[in-house]
Amino acid sequence: MGRTIAQEIQIELDNDRLSGNLTIPAQPRGIVLFAHGSGSGRFSPRNLFVAGELTGVGLATLLLDLLTEAEERIDRQTRHLRFDMTLLGERICGAADWLAEHEETSQLPIGVFGASTGGGAAIIAAARRPQKVKAVVSRGGRPDLAGAALQRSSCPTLLIVGGNDRVVIDLNRKAMAQLAATVKELVILPGAGHLFEEQGSLEQVARLAANWFLRHLPSEKEIQIH
Repeated sequence: MGRTIAQEIQIELDNDRLSGNLTIPAQPRGIVLFAHGSGSGRFSPRNLFVAGELTGVGLATLLLDLLTEAEERIDRQTRHLRFDMTLLGERICGAADWLAEHEETSQLPIGVFGASTGGGAAIIAAARRPQKVKAVVSRGGRPDLAGAALQRSSCPTLLIVGGNDRVVIDLNRKAMAQLAATVKELVILPGAGHLFEEQGSLEQVARLAANWFLRHLPSEKEIQIH
């Protein structure tokens, strides 16, 4: 089977409904769940770009709104839910559970790609779901917000930070020192800012992420989607 399946999905978590875009290429190597950050969602142009690159190398992707429509309206005014790491971590865990039970994705190893505050949520999910989350990549993320979960997360973790993003570089270095994973790496991209808007920088992020997931998601889980 040579076609890619793309569909909008709904995930019910504790009476809350989250919307997502699920894309599954032929013979997927694994699936990457996107943990969006501060005020962002499944239509983030940067994460859409990275997701497209991952699909191109044979990885399925799920871009999910971590907040409900009602929560997004509240957050636009208060800006506090985007920093509620307990809530965001629970949502990523719930999405990982859904992927593990969904017929078309149940056999695929799961990776999580986190951006901004989503980087912390990704590590929280890895600590809480070690049997499901097999690799994490953080782009311009705040892994420091994962708190004590850093010392419980053992899956391979890649932290990518722009070279001009000085404050976040420092926060990532401190988080790296606390991270329990034995396979971990911090990559600082010279000349890149927090949003990786500079020419070629997001392409570098996508290549690094693709290589990390292809290397660390268990290849024996490869299946054909019917």
